[in-house]
Amino acid sequence: MNAMRNRIRGALLAAGRGIWLSIVALAGSATLFVCALCSLALIPLGIGLVTTPYVLDLVRTYANRRRLLAVTWCDVRIPVPYRAFPKDLRPGFTGQVERTTLMLKDPATWRDIQWLFVDMTAGQVLLLLAGTLMILPVEGFLLAAGLWRVYTDNRYWYTFVPVDSQATGLAAAALGVVFFLVGMAVGDRLLRLHFVLARVLLAPTQEEELARRIDRLTETRHEAVDTAASELRRIERDLHDGAQARLVAMGMNLGTVEALIEKDPAQAKKLLAAARASSAEALTELRDLVRGIHPPVLAERGLGDAVRALALRLPVESEVRVELDGRADAAVESAAYFAVSEALTNAAKHSGADRVWVDIHHADAMLRVSVTDNGRGGAAVGAGSGLSGIERRLGTFDGVMAVSSPAGGPTMVTMEIPCVLS
Repeated sequence: MNAMRNRIRGALLAAGRGIWLSIVALAGSATLFVCALCSLALIPLGIGLVTTPYVLDLVRTYANRRRLLAVTWCDVRIPVPYRAFPKDLRPGFTGQVERTTLMLKDPATWRDIQWLFVDMTAGQVLLLLAGTLMILPVEGFLLAAGLWRVYTDNRYWYTFVPVDSQATGLAAAALGVVFFLVGMAVGDRLLRLHFVLARVLLAPTQEEELARRIDRLTETRHEAVDTAASELRRIERDLHDGAQARLVAMGMNLGTVEALIEKDPAQAKKLLAAARASSAEALTELRDLVRGIHPPVLAERGLGDAVRALALRLPVESEVRVELDGRADAAVESAAYFAVSEALTNAAKHSGADRVWVDIHHADAMLRVSVTDNGRGGAAVGAGSGLSGIERRLGTFDGVMAVSSPAGGPTMVTMEIPCVLS
């Protein structure tokens, strides 16, 4: 009974969304399609050079809104394929000309315009079908209830059934039941098919996706090389200023002990104690340095236990849930570990949270990690922030990061890294 109730509710929801979106699509897509064509036609006159960037920006915003509805309503993900503009665009009319040229050279622009036309034609048909299949039964029931008597002078056609008597009214109601059952079966599928059709036109082609991935990998590889060089300099500096300095001091103390051991045994004993303390501190610093490069617990017990150990050292209450059937490559585990470490550090230092949740699992050849806190929110990815460092670290492995942090919280940092488990 509950399953049937949920099925009817889902079909009615799909119908309502289909009708609402058909109105929006008919008005929005048609208007933007005409405006885009007019603006492009006015480019030779110079007017279009000014208007085209604004019109195409509206088209992109409209398309991105449809992408959001696709993933929210039907879990259909449509990647955003637009090329980024260079940061050194000149101001004024010259900049507008450059911006127009760059937009027209972007294949995604022309796919957007094609999609606008398809959205107000074939896409419109799918939306209307999803909606009318659940509305037609109401009309059939009204005709069976006696509405057919209003049309005494002319025969009323309910789809392909002529209604001019109570018997034909009941036939209309029976047909309405059929429409209702068909709507329950295919209403949500028609809505999903509408978004799948949009994905065919709005998503980047395989060649473009491959080119973008190569560009991203090239960029992240350069960042990885820079990060590795910076890390090596940090290790060298830590060794020079920490353990090495203590070992030098310990050697000098031992040399002094050697000279004083017969003349002043008491002083020699104090210097030996100081040397022993220096050796212990040097050993601690070396262990901390090694832990910063690759924590022993990560190598020995895997990502789950390493993250649990991180959480135990937090000054706030934490909960870690791990569902892994094996282990990823050492490099992937290390990247995930330090990404989680940075996210937990940010939560403890900046969010004002008193509780943190960490979830780690593997599905669809993807390692997924989420770090959530109940702090004040407002976290954002920006230059120099810890979140930017996480993004660069994950990008080395073709991974991605998403941040949801509305004002007032909560903050959720979600990370995904493609990998397989051993």
